[in-house]
Amino acid sequence: MSDLAEGVARFQRDVFPAKARLFGHLASHHAPHTLFIGCSDARVVPELITGSEPGALFVVRTAGNLVPAHAQSADGVAASVEYAVAALGVSRVVVCGHSACGAMTALAEGHDLDATPAVAGWLRHADVSRARTLAPGDVPALVRQNVAAQLTNLATHPSVARALARNALTLHGWVYDIGTGHVEELATAGAPIAA
Repeated sequence: MSDLAEGVARFQRDVFPAKARLFGHLASHHAPHTLFIGCSDARVVPELITGSEPGALFVVRTAGNLVPAHAQSADGVAASVEYAVAALGVSRVVVCGHSACGAMTALAEGHDLDATPAVAGWLRHADVSRARTLAPGDVPALVRQNVAAQLTNLATHPSVARALARNALTLHGWVYDIGTGHVEELATAGAPIAA
């Protein structure tokens, strides 16, 4: 725990004073421009990858950057999407997959998930992605197909569908390569996914 406490001390000593004006503004204003849906993986840090200041991104992180299709029963992902789009009025949504994704690797390689039933249940939201990936074990292809499938799921959410119909929102699919820092844009709005 001391490493986290030391990090907080560094933040309070070095970072906060340098950005005190920004944080003062953010204390009463919340107007992010982008909803960033990424993986929970600790190696994927949306603000770092995009060079964004605090307040610019509304971030949702889930294992495998999964977005369940809209359903009558609300969940945390659906509530966050709705809030970002309908209440905050973000103008962009990015769904960002990444290299070496543990969730996609488990699916591509058929790992036994019996010991983690909640994970196994959650990863069923990637069934379409897995079905569309031609070569078994091809993690990079599954990562890309998964980004496309999650964009499709995202468009089933009523707030997203309404914003898309008004041309008030664009959807973007990205894949971030951890080893190189490269970000590949796979799809925008209704554009087809790259091969």
